[in-house]
Amino acid sequence: MYRGRLERDLSLWVGKGLLGGETADALLKEYDARPASFSLGNVLTILAAILLTAAILLVVASNWETIPRLVRVCLIVALIWAAHLGAAAMLARGAIAAANGLLVIGTLSFGGAISLVGQMYHLSGDEQKVMYLWFSMAAVSAILFRSGVVAAVSGFLAWASFAVYLNGSDMRWMRFDGWMVPIMALIVIGLVRYTGADRARHLAYLLLVGWLAWLYTLQSDPRLACLYAAGGMVALIVVSLPVPRLSGLVRSAGVAPAFYAFLVAVIGLFFLHVEIDKGGWLVALALVTLAATILAIALQGRDNGAVRYLAYAVFAVEMLYLASVTVGSILGTSGLFLCSGLFVAFLAWVVFRLERRFAGRAGEASL
Repeated sequence: MYRGRLERDLSLWVGKGLLGGETADALLKEYDARPASFSLGNVLTILAAILLTAAILLVVASNWETIPRLVRVCLIVALIWAAHLGAAAMLARGAIAAANGLLVIGTLSFGGAISLVGQMYHLSGDEQKVMYLWFSMAAVSAILFRSGVVAAVSGFLAWASFAVYLNGSDMRWMRFDGWMVPIMALIVIGLVRYTGADRARHLAYLLLVGWLAWLYTLQSDPRLACLYAAGGMVALIVVSLPVPRLSGLVRSAGVAPAFYAFLVAVIGLFFLHVEIDKGGWLVALALVTLAATILAIALQGRDNGAVRYLAYAVFAVEMLYLASVTVGSILGTSGLFLCSGLFVAFLAWVVFRLERRFAGRAGEASL
């Protein structure tokens, strides 16, 4: 899809005389020479590694009583070491897909080994601590081998650890364990930046968003919802403005920071709608929500499709909700949409003026 757009843009620039034909061909060949971001072979290799790990662990578990304890431990340790040493050998030969498959086998085998050894010696361990240990091992493996696939596995293990925590705590806050979720999310983000596993960063961002939503369920405090809404919009503004110290960091993270900042703001506004469902405060909240969507489109709408479509959806849902709650007649509905249209037109005028001012400043800075 992107290659088609790139080819059309290059043809357009060549037709306008902005770019030479040879240069355009060279740019297109350079793009084609890059390794593909998606490979069915890589996906099948990872799936095969998962299936092989499950098969090996099931075979060992099924014959658990017939195998002497010392042999069991040696088999498990040998499996983990063999997988990692084999991955190192594959990396030295340049077989990245095979190395990633072996690393997945080694990482998943570690978690299965903890469980099997615990059963063998009747160890009374905490499930949560086991998940922390498993996550830590995966993070260390991702760092040592600089593996984006293992970084993604670490992201899934962070989610699994959060699920174990919620199940074991009955959705309640439990001292330090409650803070482990954002800590693991930050570790996954660090692994993503170190290994280059760009898509895995969504696991960390979604984990943070889920953690924030869970925090709200503990108290259902409107002040916390206001903090989410305001904090999300402030974060969106910060990552959108050309701040010198942040611009490079934000660009390297792609569109994700802006989208998830706006998503947190939307979640906060949604929680406020749950608390406020009638009266003048509802109208004020609706206007704030509409203004937030328009501001998001103004800041990120041109380059960030995720933010743009989320803002469109929120704007449409908010208008329909407001009409269904506050309007009792067709005439009232038309008046509502008339006022909303005038309000949006005024905001559009303000946005156009701001865009022109920002464009002028950017031109002066480039000179």
